[in-house]
Amino acid sequence: MTSQTTIDTTGPGDKAVSPSVRPPVSGLRGHPWLTLITVAVGVMMVALDGTIVAIANPAIGKDLGASWSQLQWITNAYFLALAVSLITAGKLGDRFGHRQTFLIGVAGFAASSGAIGLSEGIGAVIVFRVLQGLFGALLMPAALGLLRAAFPAEKLNMAIGIWGMVIGASTAGGPILGGFLVEHVSWQSVFYINVPVGVLAVVLGVWILLDHRAENAPRSFDILGIVLLSGAMFCLVWALIKAPEWGWGDAKTWTFVLLSVVGFAGFSFWETKVREPLIPLAMFRSVALSAGVVLMVLMAIAFMGGLFFVTFYLQNVHGMSPVDAGLHLLPLTAMMIVGSPAAGAMITKLGPRIPLAGGMALTAIAMYGMSTLEADTGSFTMSVWFAVLGLGLAPVMVGATEVIVGNAPLELSGVAGGLQQAAMQVGGSLGTAVLGAVMASKVDNDLAGNWVDAGLPKLGETEVHQAAEAVQQGIAPVPEGTPEALAAKITAVAHDTFMSGMGLACLVAAGVAAVAVLVSFLTKRGENAAAGAGAAHI
Repeated sequence: MTSQTTIDTTGPGDKAVSPSVRPPVSGLRGHPWLTLITVAVGVMMVALDGTIVAIANPAIGKDLGASWSQLQWITNAYFLALAVSLITAGKLGDRFGHRQTFLIGVAGFAASSGAIGLSEGIGAVIVFRVLQGLFGALLMPAALGLLRAAFPAEKLNMAIGIWGMVIGASTAGGPILGGFLVEHVSWQSVFYINVPVGVLAVVLGVWILLDHRAENAPRSFDILGIVLLSGAMFCLVWALIKAPEWGWGDAKTWTFVLLSVVGFAGFSFWETKVREPLIPLAMFRSVALSAGVVLMVLMAIAFMGGLFFVTFYLQNVHGMSPVDAGLHLLPLTAMMIVGSPAAGAMITKLGPRIPLAGGMALTAIAMYGMSTLEADTGSFTMSVWFAVLGLGLAPVMVGATEVIVGNAPLELSGVAGGLQQAAMQVGGSLGTAVLGAVMASKVDNDLAGNWVDAGLPKLGETEVHQAAEAVQQGIAPVPEGTPEALAAKITAVAHDTFMSGMGLACLVAAGVAAVAVLVSFLTKRGENAAAGAGAAHI
């Protein structure tokens, strides 16, 4: 156990904070619970944008004439930028202070959100989504770093529980808010709403946040490490996103996979040679920390990948309005809101293993249940599976975060926060890409046969491809002026084919969640949970 101190850099002069005795907070600045409220406002924007856009995708696609792949890029560009940048952003916070990086991130995120609302083409939307991701990467790990420095050990886990509740509730509540805004205002309002929220977060941050830094925080940057890690992550996700278009056996797909492997190998080698590495590989000697990162990836693959299809299912197959679609996801949101604080208390009492394993088991059951949904499934059945999913996700959001952050030394709290968020964002991007590929493959394989079996006129190769793109979104490719009886046949074939693709994707997600149950048993309570008190162990 190595003793750490933190330094208050926002006031006049530098004050060392004892690792065992925390000085009383003077006024509002640095107050732990006000710090939590402040960072929660900023984090809420980023978490909301992970899913609020999903409910707006159909409207964006219709208004801007976007293809299926372009709609995927609205999601993937955001996740990819976040994933590639989070660890580097965490390092920036460790070096320059989490308060500064948080404020810059919030301001930039709000500004890029406003720019998306003003965009008139799908290309501009995607570009500004990348900027959203980059600024979001600055504020997310900074938020965890600020919490870890502000709270004493005995209250940190509850703070992380509430922080996880905000992320979980925002992630799950995105479709509800997004549905209301899309239906009653416009899809642009989904992004405009971040502007006043961002202004509030900046004002609170300037007023409340106190910048604590570890006394032995890094003083240099691992530029080559940043390049190698960012390039490797980009190549991996790019290969997965483009594989459905290029084909899994195509040389281009495997070229990018190979480049990512080479990049990760080069990064790992370099990190053992540089004086102040981007990610000290000694962190991963902690089996618990490594398991927490893997668990976060697997959870996000199942959750974010599955949620991507659910919005199309509700709106395009069931014909719901955006608001109705969001309301049908309310059981998911409610269970995450209720479950997160309860999960924090349970993890404090029992440790993370049992809550994490139970949470992932419920997630697997929920995804299996969602694989059984049909085009005419009733609202009650859907609500049951959505509620089970929310109840399963809550302890994972809280517990995996505590495992990762609590098992990392204080001077690397930003990097640990970056790892936690990078794992979630990479998992979300992989989930959308991999499960999207599963969906596309199933639809491509089944559509032509289902079309012929229904007695519909045979389609040419180009027509089948165009119809498959529509069916992947749950849309029936009914030409204008088609007789009602024929249109009903086409709609039935399209929806049945979509459901077979969604069912297979949800089964894959259930398998991923089942693997995560086993990973959960490798976790343990953070040895460095005395974060605010400054204790660290390597």
